[in-house]
Amino acid sequence: MSQPNWDDLRFFLALHDAGTLSGAARAAGVEHTTVARRIDALEDKLGVKLFDRFPKGWSLTAAGKALAPHARKMEESLHGLLREASGGATALSGKVRVSAPPAVTAWVLAPGLQPALHKLPGIEIDLRAELRVTDLMRRESDIAIRYNRPTSPGLAVRSLATVTYQLCASEAYLATRAPEQWEFLGYDELLQHTPQHEWLEKVRGARRYCLRSNDLGTLYQAALAGSGVAVLPDYFPDGSLVRVEAPVCPVKRKLWIVMHEDVRRAAPVRAVADEIIALMTA
Repeated sequence: MSQPNWDDLRFFLALHDAGTLSGAARAAGVEHTTVARRIDALEDKLGVKLFDRFPKGWSLTAAGKALAPHARKMEESLHGLLREASGGATALSGKVRVSAPPAVTAWVLAPGLQPALHKLPGIEIDLRAELRVTDLMRRESDIAIRYNRPTSPGLAVRSLATVTYQLCASEAYLATRAPEQWEFLGYDELLQHTPQHEWLEKVRGARRYCLRSNDLGTLYQAALAGSGVAVLPDYFPDGSLVRVEAPVCPVKRKLWIVMHEDVRRAAPVRAVADEIIALMTA
């Protein structure tokens, strides 16, 4: 038996967590053939079969189940080492990964951080527009902007802003339709759990959705084109759409900035976090 490398075990855990090649490939950012090839290589090195291959997914064998907790401990130790190393960084250089909801990334961070890019010439900011909750413990990002305040130990959390919502539509759309004739631009199943969509469900009554999307920027553009009425956050541009005065949306959602305690000590991460805090609390 030859010694496996960490990358092989990383793909093993990705497949263990996802259960399918396609899911593991998405999590690892590679093609599904790469995942299969790395699992084959790991099994060859260990001399055991770790997964049973089925058409609808891969299932751990007894040997795979025995290996999983040891691989997880190695993963946790490696990420702890990397966080500790990152926390010791003192130079304002390197890459800082920021994860945020897609609309916040596109409409707040991307335009608002322009001054920071010039102030911090040695830092590359990697903005990741993500609906999912990124795992800070595994260093999937250095900084996360979230609507839900996490409670996991080891995380530093600070309130950034309170986002309000309002019904919006184009001036031409509202001028040609009475409220009972409105059609709505709604969230799809990925965002139907959000409080602003739940409020919209109550307000619209029997009136139809003419379009749905999982992206607020898409709904904004549809409203701008005169397709219907949308409930949108207050950080979208003023003046482009008419904000409907009634009914008033009561939803207010807090945004939080989150970092791992170890990582936030790193000078590049701290510098970018300070710029984000200044931008969103201005």
